[in-house]
Amino acid sequence: MPGWAWSLVGVLAGLLLLWVLLVAVLWASKPDEVRLRELLRLLPDVLRLVRRLAADGSLPRGVRVRLWLLLAYLALPIDLVPDFIPVLGYADDAIAVALVLRSVVRRAGTEAVTREWPGTPDGLAALRRLARLPA
Repeated sequence: MPGWAWSLVGVLAGLLLLWVLLVAVLWASKPDEVRLRELLRLLPDVLRLVRRLAADGSLPRGVRVRLWLLLAYLALPIDLVPDFIPVLGYADDAIAVALVLRSVVRRAGTEAVTREWPGTPDGLAALRRLARLPA
């Protein structure tokens, strides 16, 4: 086998190993079933929030780019963990949303999330609890 083929096999094996490690970490820290159900109920409001934040010109450009990339990731049919895997399939989407929202809050503050939240105050409190955002 030529040298480039061994390199390709090595890269593919490394990617497979990283994917297996990601699935193992998600499995070990999988969200509580109730929490995942609660987050899925919030999904329409969270998507509107992310879209509103991404379109908000007062936020720094890096924050808006992260939000647009998150929207693209959520819209693509290809996920890190396929959605047909119970619990973990949707957990990777929920974790991605939580990480990006935490990043947005660190850079733009909680006021931006509160200002753009389209749902009820109870929904915002649930989102803050699930994503571990500061109050």
